[in-house]
Amino acid sequence: MNLFNRDYSREDLGKYFGSLEQFAGLRKYSFSQGRAKNIEVVEFRTGSGLRFEVLVDRGLDIGLCEFKGIPISFRSAVGEASPYLFEAEGDQWFRNFSGGLLTGCGLTYLGSPNKDQGQKLGLHGRISNIPAESVSTYEEKNKNSIFLNLRGKVREAKTLSTNLLLERKISTEVGKSKIIIQDKIINEGFTVEPLMFLYHINLGHPLVDQGAKLVTDSLDVKARDDISAQYLNDYATYLGPTPDFPDVVFYHDLRENEDGYCEVSLVNEKMGLAFKLKYKKENLPNFVQWKYTNQGNYVTGLEPSNSKVEGRNKARKNGELEYIKPGEQKEYYLEMSVEEL
Repeated sequence: MNLFNRDYSREDLGKYFGSLEQFAGLRKYSFSQGRAKNIEVVEFRTGSGLRFEVLVDRGLDIGLCEFKGIPISFRSAVGEASPYLFEAEGDQWFRNFSGGLLTGCGLTYLGSPNKDQGQKLGLHGRISNIPAESVSTYEEKNKNSIFLNLRGKVREAKTLSTNLLLERKISTEVGKSKIIIQDKIINEGFTVEPLMFLYHINLGHPLVDQGAKLVTDSLDVKARDDISAQYLNDYATYLGPTPDFPDVVFYHDLRENEDGYCEVSLVNEKMGLAFKLKYKKENLPNFVQWKYTNQGNYVTGLEPSNSKVEGRNKARKNGELEYIKPGEQKEYYLEMSVEEL
């Protein structure tokens, strides 16, 4: 494996380092005060400069992410917040949205607040505010590689109705700057359920900056609404913090390669840095680009999803709402990496 600009074998590592923890590994801790009090965290360090925190009590979301000390993820003024502070109504989801590298949205609804078949639904669902269970961490070693892994389960359930289980594995290789997420959603109930699932990947400054570019192989790009349409021609480029910049969203139909993967990059040539995203399109047919380059909230979202973000009611009316049958399971695969240009 390559570390510190040189190659090491597993045997070499044993000679030079008394413990893997000198440069990489998994560490568990919890926050001790404020809105984040008692949230359990698993920290990953790969030795390449990649460091990130998995938030056990926030649906196994990924919070802080940095590369060689450079922040990659967006962080809102809210900061990490306990799931027990979650407010489901309207857009109150934002009161518990810290940003972070990855926020899960779903599982039975997401997108704009709406009323669907008599049920009032808030923004982006509940899964991010459900503590995980059966969480384990472990290392895997072979001849010249070491993998750091986390497994856990997050259950979205309601007595007399919904029982959906998200099984998640997060893994990374020592010496690399890539995060791999393998998810499985299982309907463990006995009724057909709506299924809406989105990876809300949030990137911030300095990676996001004036002149940064989104690189995609898009077959088609459409604006979510009339406001977004005003910015459609410039969807791929980013401005600096702009007063009164609106909340704009673009829907991409991405070309998949022969293996069924889509690839997206956010490139900052001035920094010599790129964030790259690769995922299986089979169960994530939509790619949602969110631009909110306002002052103080300076962020872009790269969001693979099985749905658009205008709410369950509209998805149902448009014939776009996906369902999951009792006993059925859906699998998802996602890679996120940071690369120096």
